[in-house]
Order: sequence, then structure tokens, then C-alpha cells
Amino acid sequence: MSESYAEVNGIKICYEIKGEGDPLLLVHGFSDRKEHWRAQYDALSEYFKVIRFDNRGAGKSDRPDGVYSMEVLVNDINGLLDYLNIKKTHIAGHSLGGMIVQNFVLKYPKRVNKIILINTIASVTPPGIPPDKGIEWYVNRAINDLKEFQEDPINTFLEHAKKSYSKEFWKKMKENPKKKFHNIWTVEDLVEEKTAYGPTERDYIHQGEVLKSHNTYERLHEIKNQVLIIAAEKDRSCPKLLNQRIHENLPNSKFIVIENAAHQSILEYPNIINQHIIKFLKS
Repeated sequence: MSESYAEVNGIKICYEIKGEGDPLLLVHGFSDRKEHWRAQYDALSEYFKVIRFDNRGAGKSDRPDGVYSMEVLVNDINGLLDYLNIKKTHIAGHSLGGMIVQNFVLKYPKRVNKIILINTIASVTPPGIPPDKGIEWYVNRAINDLKEFQEDPINTFLEHAKKSYSKEFWKKMKENPKKKFHNIWTVEDLVEEKTAYGPTERDYIHQGEVLKSHNTYERLHEIKNQVLIIAAEKDRSCPKLLNQRIHENLPNSKFIVIENAAHQSILEYPNIINQHIIKFLKS
């Protein structure tokens, strides 16, 4: 099925569906788009009805002005499921997507079957510390990176990818941006997609507002669903320890660490991650 658009909460949400079977909704992270699941979408669609979509303010979905908060994005997912006539679904989220998933499950628990959280956190700042200052720094850095990216896309992408991929894998990316990793993607593919549909300065500001409204630590115990938590050994953005803390606060979760992987493990080690997801959802 090609890209389609759903009328949700007064905006258009761009989505794709592939495969048959139990539905599995994929939620992308900060500054990303539905295509960020490129290494999972086809593989998982052999077993499930996979839905990937662009969040409000990302990709080909509408990017309206107004309030952006975790609740707004959570309600968009609920509206998308209504539009697609899906009463209950498995759901997976990477990074910010995992944060959105946590909040969605807490607000709409009856709509969720099993949950997969990949390289995420339960709060952007330690308890008792206002998130605004840290997130503003993070957003401003992203905006500065965007300006550099527009001037020199490939080299800027590679420079900032250092912190998101393992050292060994990053070296291969830098050596040959045309190399097809896992027969799925190249650095040039990622750069082309970001150039065409990546975030603007305003989008970064809006997504920063979403981050500010995320904190599920006090409510994780309410999530009774089976949860698979996949952490990356060398993740600096959402460290393994913080993923483990989510696991420790959930009543029914399984915790897995992908060795030698960094934050973008879904692109770096897709075969291993996909196998864990399939086994978990089929068990």
C-alpha cells in the first residue's frame, strides 16, 4: 500500500500500511520520519499488519502552528487508529517515539496489546529538575546542526552521526556513503530523505515542547501490558541504565541489550532487533 492521508484532529497524518495479521504501529523519534523504520517496515510486514506514520510536525504530515505537547501527539495516534478502524494494536517506539508510546498506553490502555520500547527514557531530566533549560539547549543545538546540514549535507550528517552509531559502524559509513547497509539503506539515502522532508527550525521548537511534557516515572507501574525493552550498549542519548530503570518500574517487562550498538541501533543492527520483536510478539 502506498502513502495515504488520514484526517485526524483537524490535520492530515501521512501513513503507510503493509502486511497482514495483528496490527503493529511504529512511532518514530525526534527529528525523524516514518521512513526511519526502513529496516523494520518490510521485514516485520511479513508477520504483521505494520503501520508507520509521520507525527504531527514531521515528514509529510501537516505541520500546523499551535500547541505541541505529548498529549496532542498521543491524541493524534488515537485518532489515527479510529480512522483506520483498528481497535487494538501492538505498538513500538524508538527514542522520542518510545516516550510517546508510554504516554499513549497510560491514556488509552485498552487500545494496546504488546509494547516495544527501543532506546528511550521515562523522563528527559532527573526528578525535581525543570526540563526547560536542558531541552532548550538540545533544541538550539539541533537548529544549529540544521544550518550546517543545509550548507554541507553529507559531511554534516556524518559528523553528527558519530554519537548515534558505534565507532566501527560509523567508520564504514564515512568510508563509503554509497554503501548499502543490510541491503536496505545508504548514508546518501538518509541524507536525501532528511533534505526533502526533515524538520525545520520551527519543527524542532515544537518537538522540544513535546519533550518538556514527558515524565512517566511515577506511573510506569500502571502499565500492565507485556513490554519488551531494547537498549543499546553504547547509547549516549538514551543510556542503557535509563532503559533498565523503565524495566525495573514495569510489572511485566523483558529487558534486552544490543551489544556494540548505539542510539540508532534499529539501522545498525536491524536483523537482531527484528528477530527480538517477532519472537516477542509471536510468543
